[in-house]
Parts: sequence; structure tokens; C-alpha cells
Amino acid sequence: MTTFDDILEEAGKFGRSQKRIFALLCLVSMPWAGVYVGIVFQGFTPDHWCRDSVVVERRQACGWSPADSRRLTAPLVNSSGLMQHSSCEQYEVDWNATTLTCDAQELNTSKTNRVSCKDGWEYDYEGRQSFVTEFDLVCSDAWLVDMFQATLNIGFLVGSITIGYLADRFGRKMSFLMSNLLNGIAGILVAVAPDYMSLLIFRTLYGFGVKGGWVAGYVLITEIVGVEFRRTVGVIYQMFFSVGILLLPLLAYFITDWRWLQVVITAPYIFFLSYYWFIPESPRWLLSQNRKSKAVEVTEAMAKENKKTLSKNIETLTDDNADSSTASFMDLIRTPKMRKHTFILSYNWFTSAVVYQGLIMRLGILEGNVYIDFLISGLVEFPAAFLILFTIERIGRRLPFAAANIVAGASCFITAFIPDSLLWLKTVVACVGRLGITMAFEMVVFVNTELYPTFVRNLGVSVCSTLCDVGGIVAPFLLYRLAVIWLELPLIIFGSLAFLAGGLVLLLPETRGVPLPDTIDDIEFPDKMREKMMLKNQQLANLLPSDVTTNKDPATV
Repeated sequence: MTTFDDILEEAGKFGRSQKRIFALLCLVSMPWAGVYVGIVFQGFTPDHWCRDSVVVERRQACGWSPADSRRLTAPLVNSSGLMQHSSCEQYEVDWNATTLTCDAQELNTSKTNRVSCKDGWEYDYEGRQSFVTEFDLVCSDAWLVDMFQATLNIGFLVGSITIGYLADRFGRKMSFLMSNLLNGIAGILVAVAPDYMSLLIFRTLYGFGVKGGWVAGYVLITEIVGVEFRRTVGVIYQMFFSVGILLLPLLAYFITDWRWLQVVITAPYIFFLSYYWFIPESPRWLLSQNRKSKAVEVTEAMAKENKKTLSKNIETLTDDNADSSTASFMDLIRTPKMRKHTFILSYNWFTSAVVYQGLIMRLGILEGNVYIDFLISGLVEFPAAFLILFTIERIGRRLPFAAANIVAGASCFITAFIPDSLLWLKTVVACVGRLGITMAFEMVVFVNTELYPTFVRNLGVSVCSTLCDVGGIVAPFLLYRLAVIWLELPLIIFGSLAFLAGGLVLLLPETRGVPLPDTIDDIEFPDKMREKMMLKNQQLANLLPSDVTTNKDPATV
């Protein structure tokens, strides 16, 4: 019997056909960046204060600046040790009974009552329209901004599981296309949402399709390349997310209305529907569904594009996973080492999501230029992929994985205590932390696959990665609510999470040069697995002719 991996030897493990499909699917990672962290620009919260209609009329008549009217209406409050004009309270004043004139702008407000905003808010921004300013999501309603990101991650959580099932049931290509159809519809609905409640509903649907479609594309490309190329294409596929990170601030700079920015982020998903004519179904999936003739047809088309010729072995093509055992969740926690792996990997997925999203969203609440800061932090993500590819086969997986988490944690702690006067140093250290957590996020994906036996590998990755979406739900609440207490407090939490993650990774076994485990016994008794591999290698060596035999003098033969 011939497996698909055997046929790839003939058809080309990473030929022109696979490279074309890979290039097309890499584009899918780019708009996902806009969906994932677009809240930095779409949910931008500018400086704001209570609106007083009488003072606004007086300001227009007298030619006052917004700062003058704020000084009149907003009392001073203590904010992180500094006295600043309140964003959520105003003086209760009968302006018609005061002596306020265009020339005399001072009032004695020491005994004036303070009340919550009555007539809405005024915002200090230059043309940028966010959903925060449109729906007045400030003060007591500020927590609703967190829901914009939380509902997206709820969609991610449900969608990745559901579309993962549909991809196994109806195919990778069909699931990918249906996800993008949903993305196009839901994305436009987000852009035209009449109120914030409907916006959150459409945002959940958007998340449902976006991550599921991205995962379907990831599975498709890894299933049509040779085994030795899977890790490389997986890392580069994720790296294109960083390309999207770089493009996002450029788009947001020129598109100042959050609704139009949403349309532009959604447009590529409508374009991806054209992939119906450009990408094939996974031959591996077709074989698993006993659709051998279609699998042969797809494989022959790939070989033709790669300018390769297939032998008659393709006539005996079979599914190499047909006899795999049925996996259950209990397999992940029943035995001690499997239980340890599941806990540590799940925690690392959670930490990576919280720290990565938190560091990006934090850019939106700092006082610097958000466009430049976002661009610089995006640039530092690129070395992460190259560091991974450079170190994992030379040093291993465990040490770079642990070091990435520890560097991210240390950077968060250090950044929190660097004074604002050393802004350049604060920015540099924060960028190092962003590099570390990006590297950790990308590594957890393939380390996860190497620590589970074959029959439970897909289930193990699915279960552990759900904690990534849970982390995404928690991240906005940790960042925005704790930042109200102290701007740097979220960094302390992020640093603690990352440090613990790095320490736990050191408890995992090294997998460099170790064959993928096939059974739970291979995980629980690694020494037996090594002995089995040594015996197998020895048996193979015994089948080869000895040096003496191969180097005999010709005269004596």
C-alpha cells in the first residue's frame, strides 16, 4: 500500500504548486491582524469631559478653546498621583446666575456641588471617529469597550471548535470558503451596526468565522507539503500576521472613521472567495473520506504543475491514518505526564494570548503617537520567526521557549518601573517584551503537537488552544480595568504570568531529534521509546554491508 507521503516524494514535497497555494493562503493571515487588534484604533478613547450645553454656546460666542470650557466645567481630581480635570464629573452650576463673561473666565467653584455628566461628553480628538466616541462608551460605560474584544474571542472559541469539526466533516476547502463568506457578511454588518448591542452580536459572528477559516487554511497547507516543510510553512504562515500588524496603523492613519476601517479590513475576506478556483481540496482529507479517485486527480494536478511524473504506485494510494485509535479528553489527563503536559501547554496558550493582546492594546492608552508606536512594535515581531527557525534545530525547543517567556516577563516588569522621562528606554524594553511573547506564541503551536501521541494529537492541540481564546476574553478586562488604578499595573500582571509560564516550560521534555510519539506509553516511558529507536537503528545498520566487505581488495575477490 502507498501512503500520500510516499506519493509526495514523486509529486514534489514543496514544488511550484504548493508554493503557489502557500502564497495565496499566507494572505489570509494579514487581515486577521486587523480583526484581532483593530480595537487599538477602532476603540480609541480620546481625552474627554462632561458636556455642558450652556458653556458650549458661550465658548462658540466668545471664541474660547475646548481647554477653557473644560476648566470651567470639570473639577480637579487625583488621577494616579496627579491632579487632572475629571472626565466623568462636572460642576452643578446655574450659568445664567453667574457673572461669567467672555473676558472674565474665572469662577469660584470651591463650594460648588459635583454631579455626574448630564448632557453627554465632549472629546479632544482631531477627526478620528471611534465607536467609543460614537456610542459614548466612557466613565460608567467604559467596561463595554472591553466587550468588543471579549465577544470576538468568544467567537474565536466557538468558531475554531465548530469549523474544526466541519473541516473534518465537509473538507478543508469548503470550510475555508464558507468561513470567508461568513466573514464578509459579518464584517460588513459590524460596519453598519446601528447600536452597540447589535455591534457586539455581529462581532461575535465575525470572530466565529475568522479564526476557523484561518485554522482551515493552516491545516490545508500543512497537509499538502512534505513532513520536513511543515514546521517552516507553519511559522511563515503565522509570520504574515505580523505583516498585517504593520499595515494596520498605515490604514488607520488614512482612514479615520472606524466604520470605513472595518470595511477595508473585511474586504480581503470577500476576495478570498475567489480561491474556489485557485486552491484544491486536501488529498489527505479526500482519502480519509474514501474519495480516492478525487484524491488521485488532485495529486496528479499538483504533480503536473510541479513538472513531475507519478508512477503506478498512486493506484494503491491509501489513507495512512485510517487505523488510528479514537481519542477522548480523558486521554489528555488520565496519566501523570500527559496530565502535566496538558496543564503546562494550556497555561502557556492562555499566557501568550493575555500578554500578547495586552501589550498591543496597551499602545492605545499611552500618551505617545499610537501609529508610530504600533508600527515599531510590529517590526520587532519579524525577528521572532527567524529566531525560532535558527534555534530550534541547534539548541532545541525547551530552552528558547522558556527564554522567550522569561524575557517577555522581565521586560514587562522593567518597563513598569522605568520613569516616563526615559521614554526611549521604556519603548526599547517594551519592544523586547513584544518580541519575546511573539516568539513564545509561535512556539507553543508546534511544541504542542510534539508532546502528544499521534492518535490524540489533534484533540490535544484543540483542547489546549481553547485557553488561548479564554485568555483573549480576559485580556481587555485585565488591561483596561487595572490601568484605571495604575497605568503600569497590567504590566506587573503580564510579567508574573509570563515568568511562571517560562518556569513551567522547563518542566517539559526536550523534543529536538526525538521521533513523534505514537502511544501514551511513549510519553509516560520515554526511556523505553529511546531503547526501541536504538534497537531499530541497530537493526537497520545490521542490514547494511560492513566496511570490511565493501572495501575488500579487488585482487582477493
